Amino acid sequence: MTINFCYNFSAMKTITVLPEEKNFRAVAGKKESVGRTIGEAIDGLNAQLSEDESGTLLVIQKRRADKFFGKREQKLLAELMSKKENKTLSAEEKSELEELVEAELDGARRRAEELNGGLKP
Repeated sequence: MTINFCYNFSAMKTITVLPEEKNFRAVAGKKESVGRTIGEAIDGLNAQLSEDESGTLLVIQKRRADKFFGKREQKLLAELMSKKENKTLSAEEKSELEELVEAELDGARRRAEELNGGLKP
């Protein structure tokens, strides 16, 4: 995996990487890429970004509850992911899982934006 540091923070895209059943999905805005590893998913996404967007600052955080995605949401997400893996997820739960994944993505984006604000000179 190639890691570049972006000094043009206003152009930097937030990339969120989510684990899937056997792959990882990297998402930045409306662009996404799937890879067998985190690095492969990020590299695939980076190839889709323009020169101005492609600078990457990688921040890895432990998954703990915060103001962007709380403990209750984390617990429910884990329960629904387990049901999905066991193929016992109802249609209603599938919809709820999709909403939680979107909320987690939004939380990651807002968390990165907050970090980005702290990094600006």
